[in-house]
Amino acid sequence: MTNKEKKEILKRLESDEDYYGNFGKQYLSNSDIRSLIRDPLSFKKPIIGNPNLIKGGYFHTLVLEPDKLEQYKIIEAATRNSKVYKELSGGEMCLLQKEADQLSLLRDKLMDNKVCRELIQDIDVEYEVPGVLELGGEWWKLKGDIKNNTQQLIVDLKTTSNLDKFSYSAKEYNYDSQAYIYSTYFNMDMVFVAIDKTTSNIGIFDCSAQFLERGKDKVEQAIEQYRLFYKNKDFDPAQYLVTKTL
Repeated sequence: MTNKEKKEILKRLESDEDYYGNFGKQYLSNSDIRSLIRDPLSFKKPIIGNPNLIKGGYFHTLVLEPDKLEQYKIIEAATRNSKVYKELSGGEMCLLQKEADQLSLLRDKLMDNKVCRELIQDIDVEYEVPGVLELGGEWWKLKGDIKNNTQQLIVDLKTTSNLDKFSYSAKEYNYDSQAYIYSTYFNMDMVFVAIDKTTSNIGIFDCSAQFLERGKDKVEQAIEQYRLFYKNKDFDPAQYLVTKTL
């Protein structure tokens, strides 16, 4: 890939439409790790009806790109099973007003914290910074929440249901492989800023060498599965099985 080609790709990946659409699907990403390792046959299949995805996206937009909030449809309803929600949503996954209100409170809590505010709004920061890199012979895309050039950090925002168990969540949801991919591309250390959705407590988590190594192992496993299932013409997915000793 030439520098000119890379610049053109990065420009297109700035757009969410291209990043998450057909153009971006030609690249692997950290969100593919889970399916490739656990269920390779579900790779690239759309995730339908997950309210946590829209809530996470809304929170990121609140903090980083509030001028884009109009893209979210918010409905005043008790639940998504209510009649009014079903009538107004038109079958789309929408935010409930109470969810939007809670996320706004979390944003305020985060920005009231001096350390967090400096990480997010430092002298020289960039938001939603795209990247492409080659790992293990395959091309990967990424988009960093916050590139803090002042502190030479990549900052990623997370909401969590239990801050005390964030280390477990980081393993379960592949934040380790995310950290490996992002720190490799940006050549900066990565930190996670997490806020508890129940208590509003905030945690800042840096990444150990062991954490990054575990992430690298996951990336390598995912590449192996990707090549086996989607690049090996002689492989029959129907014959796939897992063998382990208990």
